[in-house]
Amino acid sequence: MSMPSEMLKTFLKPMHPEGYKFVAAFAVVTLVLFWIWEPLGWIGTGLTVWCYYFFRDPKRAVPQGEGLMVSPADGMVSLIEHAVPPPELGMGDTPMLRVSVFMSVFNCHVNRAPVAGRVVKMAYRPGKFLNASLDKASEDNERNSLCFELADGRRIAVVQIAGLVARRIVPFVSEGQGLKTGERFGLIRFGSRVDTYLPEGVAPLVALGQTCVAGETVIAELGRDLPQRLAKMV
Repeated sequence: MSMPSEMLKTFLKPMHPEGYKFVAAFAVVTLVLFWIWEPLGWIGTGLTVWCYYFFRDPKRAVPQGEGLMVSPADGMVSLIEHAVPPPELGMGDTPMLRVSVFMSVFNCHVNRAPVAGRVVKMAYRPGKFLNASLDKASEDNERNSLCFELADGRRIAVVQIAGLVARRIVPFVSEGQGLKTGERFGLIRFGSRVDTYLPEGVAPLVALGQTCVAGETVIAELGRDLPQRLAKMV
């Protein structure tokens, strides 16, 4: 393959169909802006490119290995703490270790299953639109919660949380559906967060401030007694 083709593939990523209507709307507005005043049109062009980039849906190299749990979202690990899963999932009131990945408006927003399992419960709850990086967002913001049952019977929770700019959570799956590790299960539009509640005895292999790639970054290993990972900014 030629060098220009390789470079083109680096910058041009597939776009999820959910973004087609938004990119089209941005493009129409951009044409109008060019008609009104050329500098405004170039601003519109930049916003149209950003919109396409927001809805990108690149392929991911999902690690293969028994017990590997990958990040469900692109972004930064913003919280690692014990918390009770959303009550609408019916998983009890025992706190589980929660790993939160915050997605900015520049991250890819297609979410992926952290581990292979079956969606035994999915519950949407309307709410506020606080800054998704805040701990309070887990309780007050609009969210879509999923309970995954693993092959060994254990259950984990994955929660899509709308943010300050996000106004729409789009699920791709339904209750009873089985998913493979890294398979797409939903999307959140325009900045948000995804929480993963780990099974008892499983420590995260990511640290606060670490950048994650959905479907690729290993956040935990099931069945292995590993210490929680720490990191230092340098």
